[in-house]
Amino acid sequence: MFDTGTTGFMLVCAALVFVMTPGLAFFYGGLSRRKNVVNTMAMVFASIGIVGVTWTVCGWSFAYGGDGSSPFFGGFDQLGLLGSAQGIFGEAAGETVDATYPGIVDVAFQMAFCMITTAIVTGAVAGRVKFGAVCAFLAAWTVLVYPPLAHMVWGGEGSLIGDVIGALDFAGGDVVHISSGLTGLVLCLLAGRRKGFGVMSYRPHNVPFVALGAAILWFGWFGFNAGSAFAADGVAALALVNTAVASGAGLASWMLVERVRAGKPTLVGAATGLVAGLVAITPAAGFVEPWAAVVMGLVVSPVCYLSISALKRRLGYDDALDAFGCHAVGGVTGGLLTGLFCVPELSWTDAGGLFYTGDPSLLASQAVGILVTVAFVGVADIVLAFVVKAAFKGSLRVSDQEEAQGLDVAAHGESAYPAYVGLD
Repeated sequence: MFDTGTTGFMLVCAALVFVMTPGLAFFYGGLSRRKNVVNTMAMVFASIGIVGVTWTVCGWSFAYGGDGSSPFFGGFDQLGLLGSAQGIFGEAAGETVDATYPGIVDVAFQMAFCMITTAIVTGAVAGRVKFGAVCAFLAAWTVLVYPPLAHMVWGGEGSLIGDVIGALDFAGGDVVHISSGLTGLVLCLLAGRRKGFGVMSYRPHNVPFVALGAAILWFGWFGFNAGSAFAADGVAALALVNTAVASGAGLASWMLVERVRAGKPTLVGAATGLVAGLVAITPAAGFVEPWAAVVMGLVVSPVCYLSISALKRRLGYDDALDAFGCHAVGGVTGGLLTGLFCVPELSWTDAGGLFYTGDPSLLASQAVGILVTVAFVGVADIVLAFVVKAAFKGSLRVSDQEEAQGLDVAAHGESAYPAYVGLD
């Protein structure tokens, strides 16, 4: 029989992760321009629909199917989740005695992970891309990129990054944040800059939306990290505490950097620092002590702040809502710091962090795992993006007239604020 406590815990955690994607819609919607808020939020919501289909049809099978013999790919044995209902009845009857909760719960939990990862990508190209092209790319991405990467990291014995390389990723530093942020960078480079980028100021149109979205993300993130312990135990509690203190430290650190660099701390900055702290602790949540989580939060915000405020300007890429600057840069930072602060007794590979052991082997494994993630995702993204671009008449962008009008009306025929008649 299943353990009802663990089953209930995992169901709640899965529900919390599902809430994160609508939360991201508010976060991104508030950061966007008034004339593009519907389009920005629609791209996030489209991710929910796309993943709901692709994960059921083949995503779960490609990520976690098969016999575990492949380091790169799951299998074809669970396409369409056929037989899942019979599996529930069989397990409930006691035929499977080693499982503490029904396997179908993992399907839902990991589906929610795929949804939020896919939605993060859209922030980089807000305000100038064809809605259909984005949806087509994300549909292909959730079949051909995310599932194999999830298998390489979390596929168990024989998986390339998690087992062969020995890199640790508790809840998605590689799988969620680096993959989504890097994908956003590739797409924004191929789509090109928004009209007026570098000349006019793109200010968030609704700061309360940003704060609301960050709060929903923060709430859901407790299920995201604690649920990655897959049991209602001490590791889950540690992950929850680390999630709270790292995000708090990231928020405080960002506000301090803003005060020094810009003269005033902002609410948008506080919300961004909160998210940066959450990103950094994700790969380490169940591996480090709370003091280390605080350090990680304090470190990641200056790194992400400089990436967003200086690196983007210097290199000239138009990552509209800073998916790369926050998620990819924060994910790399958190992954490397895991190699410093991982408690040996908590490590999945028995390799502890440099701070505890003086041995740089885990830090090296973290770096190699990140490089493999970047190489795989980067190459796959470029190939998929060019295929989609060719399918949409050689361009990912809307026309100049549609961009100037705003994609809310041009792409969706509706306005977030129909009574507003001022300039945007």
